[in-house]
Amino acid sequence: MTRDLFARHRAVLPDWLALYYEDPLEITHGEGRYVWDAAGNKYLDFFGGILTTMTAHALPEVTKAVAEQAGRIVHSSTLYLNRPMVELAERVAQLSGIPDARVFFTTSGTEANDTALLLATAYRRSNAILAMRNSYHGRSFSTVGITGNRGWSPTSLSPLQTLYVHGGVRTRGPYADLDDRDFIDACVTDLKDLLGHSRAPAALIAEPVQGVGGFTSPPDGLYAAFREVLHERGILWISDEVQTGWGRTGEHFWGWQAHARSGPPDIVTFAKGIGNGMSIGGVVARAEIMNCLDANSISTFGGTQVTMAAGLANLNHLLEHDLQGNARRVGGLLIERLRAVAAQVPHVREVRGRGLMIGVELTRPGTDEAAPEAASTVLEEARAGGLLVGKGGGHSTSVLRIAPPMSLTVAEAEEGAAILERALRSI
Repeated sequence: MTRDLFARHRAVLPDWLALYYEDPLEITHGEGRYVWDAAGNKYLDFFGGILTTMTAHALPEVTKAVAEQAGRIVHSSTLYLNRPMVELAERVAQLSGIPDARVFFTTSGTEANDTALLLATAYRRSNAILAMRNSYHGRSFSTVGITGNRGWSPTSLSPLQTLYVHGGVRTRGPYADLDDRDFIDACVTDLKDLLGHSRAPAALIAEPVQGVGGFTSPPDGLYAAFREVLHERGILWISDEVQTGWGRTGEHFWGWQAHARSGPPDIVTFAKGIGNGMSIGGVVARAEIMNCLDANSISTFGGTQVTMAAGLANLNHLLEHDLQGNARRVGGLLIERLRAVAAQVPHVREVRGRGLMIGVELTRPGTDEAAPEAASTVLEEARAGGLLVGKGGGHSTSVLRIAPPMSLTVAEAEEGAAILERALRSI
């Protein structure tokens, strides 16, 4: 049955729509942190639909909210007052830390980042954008144009002039051997030099932890230091929180808070986990920025009632059950467990991450050369053992990406670590 579905997939969908595994997997249902395939096999899910199933599969509060709202009205567009949208916007604005915040809902992280770029370039009257090397911000024409990861940038054509900055990757590149303080100073010097040779950019867009890039991050405080340079020149700071938002990093509710001495960003984008699988993205910005557009704009499906109801129920569950604290506690244990395993596996270059956002980078033993074939082997072996993980990385797809639902228990973390240990030893 799955092979027939695979053949039908290949017949009608694009070749570049990637599938995991030599024998692709059809997931039919899930509960908690587990999913089942069409053959009835059970898997511990350590990737959550690419960090999107944030709280749990089939979370009762969310499924109930969706069913009840669907029984009333599913959609009416942004042309009419929408109570669930207003209620979720109020919560997000309050949680954002941005003063006098306004919220605009979209259907995806790509669209959220696209909107942030529109706002920043209109507000600043500039089409120049600063972005980080190794970054990923979406698949639209504008977001591909600012993505600093070659594997996810299929065209160099862009409506924007993009200038790439050092700093998103701590352990590679020309500053890797510096200590944290000198690393930040070197990146700030590079930024100042870049600004001295370019037109005044509209904004810097940056992921606090680079997701597709392999869960890499700079030392705490880098973006605060950047912000001081940007603020002097009126350049906006956009924090792409599509993967880092809602407490997944454990230490903070938003990734930007690890760089908080200069206050919140001018614009924050979000998506993925807030809907727990429902299609929600959005932008938070100061009112003067959000309101700068001088033409009509709507979103047909952004903020639709059924997704907003899901987002409200999901956010309430996350806050009431302190899933941020759980991500910090259980994620910390999982990272240490994986580091102990990695010390005995020559292919593992680094285990890194925050909370339940963990990357395991694989290289050829004794070198810094990426080992994508080793990552593929581990992916297959982990699946055979009953565990689903992801892949990513800026230097080929050689980083295992681990991001389970934030309700992960200690016992489930140990179960997943044991399966991953066997898979890593199989390389």
